[in-house]
Amino acid sequence: MPDVKHFDPDAVLDTVVRLFWQRGVATTGIQDIVDATGLNRSSLYSTFGGKQDLYRAALDRYARERTQLAPLEQDDRGLPAVTDFFHRLVDVRSSGEHAGWGCLISNAHAGAENEDPEVRAVLDRQHRRLHNALRQALHTARRLGQIDTDPEAAASVLALLAHAVNLRSRAGADAEHLRATVDAAIAMIARR
Repeated sequence: MPDVKHFDPDAVLDTVVRLFWQRGVATTGIQDIVDATGLNRSSLYSTFGGKQDLYRAALDRYARERTQLAPLEQDDRGLPAVTDFFHRLVDVRSSGEHAGWGCLISNAHAGAENEDPEVRAVLDRQHRRLHNALRQALHTARRLGQIDTDPEAAASVLALLAHAVNLRSRAGADAEHLRATVDAAIAMIARR
């Protein structure tokens, strides 16, 4: 007879995503996870494996469900789409329920957890998606005559800027300053 779970693994994983995102993986122990989920260690281990397995699952869930790339990927306005993406990013990182948490993906880029090959694969996949979305929008911007810059190079710079916004917001940077920095960077690639 199969083991019947008396909890919802998806709900538990959502709780763990929030815990790692808010507190960081290095400072979150198994006891913290037990306390936050209300599960005992054996239930966590039998369902998810150890802490690193749980972290990998949480990171993958976050990458699939929490990133804000879909509006940029679906927007065909060129440079205004890029500007709106960054303004939404600053707003999300600086206000509301998750203000000051940064981005779980960017946080992982900055932490020792990125040494895990499976974590690195999620980070690389997500960075490619970010870069590709920006590059696509910048190719549209070039076609519309909004920029003269090489879309590939500009997308690389802007992808790094997105990670910087995430990390600086976690460190408490002011939203106005972040927005001004973003606007200055976009103005540098805009056609003059």
